[in-house]
Amino acid sequence: MISVYIHLPFCNNICTYCDFCKVYKNDEWISRYLEVLEDEIKKYYKKEKVKTLYFGGGTPSCLEINQLIKLFDITKIFDLTTDAEITFECNVEDITLEKLEFLSTKVNRLSIGVQSFNNKILRLLGRKEIDIEKILLAKKYFDNINIDLMYGFNDISLKDFKEDIFKFLKLGIPHLSAYNLILESHTKLYIDGYKGNIDDKFDILLEEILNNNGYKHYEVSNFALNGYESRHNLTYWNNEHYYGFGLGASGYIGNIRYDNTRSLNKYLNGQYRFCENSLDRNEILQNEFILGLRKTEGINKKFF
Repeated sequence: MISVYIHLPFCNNICTYCDFCKVYKNDEWISRYLEVLEDEIKKYYKKEKVKTLYFGGGTPSCLEINQLIKLFDITKIFDLTTDAEITFECNVEDITLEKLEFLSTKVNRLSIGVQSFNNKILRLLGRKEIDIEKILLAKKYFDNINIDLMYGFNDISLKDFKEDIFKFLKLGIPHLSAYNLILESHTKLYIDGYKGNIDDKFDILLEEILNNNGYKHYEVSNFALNGYESRHNLTYWNNEHYYGFGLGASGYIGNIRYDNTRSLNKYLNGQYRFCENSLDRNEILQNEFILGLRKTEGINKKFF
């Protein structure tokens, strides 16, 4: 069995802190992109059973219903297991009753990119104030939800971060992905010379509060209530095989690790792959070791 990641690089706004939302939302580009995505999948997918399917971005939720229908028509090609975990990333501002009703018939897990409940940080990131009611609406349609939070900002105190954590806990969401701010080149924050704040006290506070509330810190950046661990993310850390389809996606099939092009023009012209690396036995062992160390349970010595 295998996992599949679908990258949809569209966004409703220009991110100040990441460089992976390559295309501002444009209906013509989206239509062409979906056509090429379908061609790429048909070229490389070998009909394996798919145990996890992940729609990431960018912001897949910025797509309109007709575009989502096209997307899910394309991905019908995948031979999903009966218990496949199917995750869809979304931003809070994109959540609508219509989209939730549609997505609830197609996927069984939502990943909501909150990043912060602190309005000061949201303004810094170029994001709107978080509408809690939309998250509560999503809970009526999905039990399995993840929320992304970021920390490591130079003007946020431990008290501020603690408030963010407790706002997350109040929502009753079973999974949290928490990331220390990484300043990507070519983003506004990086160009403006913004400096993050790397302080172990934030990590310690996060783990202490979540552990006390029943969340298991099962991977470096991920916490979950029992039974809600991300099966798709564990594919990466277990060094298992997965397809990556779409602009800038990465994959690991057989003994080949590959990266797709980040050039939209090349991708739309069918030049999908940027590079492929054929791994020898030592490289496979190294990856198994390094990736395994991201997990709390560590490395299975017998399997290794």
